[in-house]
Amino acid sequence: MNNRRKFIQRVTAGIALATLFPFGRKAEAKGLQLKGTLVHHVFFWLKEPKNPEVRRQFEKAIDALLKVETIKLSHVGVPASTEEREVVDHTYTYSVMTFFDSQEGQDIYQVHPIHLKFIEENSHLWNKVVVYDSVDLV
Repeated sequence: MNNRRKFIQRVTAGIALATLFPFGRKAEAKGLQLKGTLVHHVFFWLKEPKNPEVRRQFEKAIDALLKVETIKLSHVGVPASTEEREVVDHTYTYSVMTFFDSQEGQDIYQVHPIHLKFIEENSHLWNKVVVYDSVDLV
């Protein structure tokens, strides 16, 4: 049942994300104005990616992390089964993409007690983290 719930949540998040991108730079999704939005995309490489207990702990921690009120939209994913190409990286374990209304919202998130607790209680689970932050071009 829990796997079904997670699947439904991920499909819903994927559909929500898919609605953001086909409309170009002026896109809006259910009131989310993308202009000025800061996208914070974090990739995690877990030390024990095949350990189900480690994965459960990480996923539970991510669920708690996404309760930070300045996060307007989020997507949690794992590598897709897309073709192997030189430009595609399938080596990460999880990606977490969060959308903030502004730089200020992301700044609040960075020092938020929930975010700090996430790092403190879970950083032992990963051996590498890469972050890509971006804002709308125009």
